[in-house]
Amino acid sequence: MYLHLGQNVMVRTKDVVGVFDLDNTTWSFRTRRFLERAEQEGRVFPVGEDLPRSFVLTEGGDGEPKVYLTPLSPAALAARGARDLPI
Repeated sequence: MYLHLGQNVMVRTKDVVGVFDLDNTTWSFRTRRFLERAEQEGRVFPVGEDLPRSFVLTEGGDGEPKVYLTPLSPAALAARGARDLPI
């Protein structure tokens, strides 16, 4: 199944490691350092032009984690994840 992150971006639900609220998680130095490093390595993908409210951490088939910055709240993503989107 797939999780729609906004715009035209979808990820497989089995690849999702976690959905994180940017307001709460960026208080942590480790989270900020992780996001900075992922951005330097080219593994951060913004979804849309709006201010991001959450990020979705995924692990693809290549074993490299990817970070998607999305303007959707974690609650909205959880609701979308509860609905199965077969493709």
